[in-house]
Amino acid sequence: MTWLDLPAGTGFGPANLPYGVFSTPGTAPRTGVAIGDRVLDLAAATSDPVHATGTLNAFMAHGPQAWAELRATLTGWFTDPAHRAAVEPHLVARDGVTLYLPVEVADYVDFYSSQHHAENLGRMFRPDSAPLTANWKHLPIGYHGRAGTVQVSGTPVLRPCGQRKASTDDAPTFGPSQRLDIEAEVGFLVGVGSELGAAVPQTAFAEHVFGVCLVNDWSARDLQSWEYVPLGPFLGKSFLTSVSAWVVPLAALQAARVAPPARDTPLLPYLRDDEPWGLDVTLEVRLNGELLSSPPFREMYWTPAQQLAHLTVNGASLRTGDLFASGTVSGPARDQRGSLIELSWGGTEPIPLDDGTTRRFLDDGDTVTLTATAPGADGTRISFGAVTGTVQPAR
Repeated sequence: MTWLDLPAGTGFGPANLPYGVFSTPGTAPRTGVAIGDRVLDLAAATSDPVHATGTLNAFMAHGPQAWAELRATLTGWFTDPAHRAAVEPHLVARDGVTLYLPVEVADYVDFYSSQHHAENLGRMFRPDSAPLTANWKHLPIGYHGRAGTVQVSGTPVLRPCGQRKASTDDAPTFGPSQRLDIEAEVGFLVGVGSELGAAVPQTAFAEHVFGVCLVNDWSARDLQSWEYVPLGPFLGKSFLTSVSAWVVPLAALQAARVAPPARDTPLLPYLRDDEPWGLDVTLEVRLNGELLSSPPFREMYWTPAQQLAHLTVNGASLRTGDLFASGTVSGPARDQRGSLIELSWGGTEPIPLDDGTTRRFLDDGDTVTLTATAPGADGTRISFGAVTGTVQPAR
């Protein structure tokens, strides 16, 4: 219950309380919490300078006790009418604010953790071999991305240029990507760092990870297919990664925790998940407003806790602001695929749209929007902030 007049069916109720960085006309960026169709100005409401820095990093670095204390305070403010007079003056309309990248990204790692996605791509590109590589069920595969090109939702997607070589070409050519794609993903933001040389076990996942956002890992498939051997993705990925402006606290997702799919391959001890961190998050992928697919995150083979454990098992340290993403989320059904390369089966099966056109990959002017929901406390449903991008022609 809350004294606020919330929109019917809002996913931004008291069970959620996602954090972001916002400004109003003529003011500096600062931390806010979304509640219904409004934003609470935390810098003004708390007078704590940590919320006036223009990024969540300083607050995230304070750790789980500070996160829990502020969440408890906010819950009290929004549910007890006695706080209304003090809190209400610091609420602003959400549709009147400018939103920013919520964190200063330190390092960015992207994983490849959906068995359905990996098998789909394996069947396309290695039809005469097993769909999965020999290591896939033994460790969470990932690559290091470019933190400087992680940008907030709404940032234009400039079509990248680079080398590409079709199987029928004698030599590579240079030019704009002709196979620009999306990857619908879930991202995890590190609040508390770790010491160089010290592995972070799965049991410490919630001690380090502050919250969750949505990620679109834009991908130039033609650039990627030519460059990825032998070291993996590079220019086909590094031109832009979009994240949602709102960060859902990990604490808001306790009701969404589920066991991951059954595994048929024994895991090494550091990857055995006695306290599984699978999450029942349902994503939706829209192209120009039309729903294309609904990828289920609960189908992910590797959980974020396993990803974090693997990321640090060699002694790699964590830093406040580190972002690691799940990799493309795809389910077993066609309408659960989280990328166009899967939905069009490598471009061989054009995707029909309601306006009578089709797509294999993205055209200039296309707008892609990712949204997601998950079970919240007391039977509620919480929403993630959308992540949107519109493709612009190459320069």
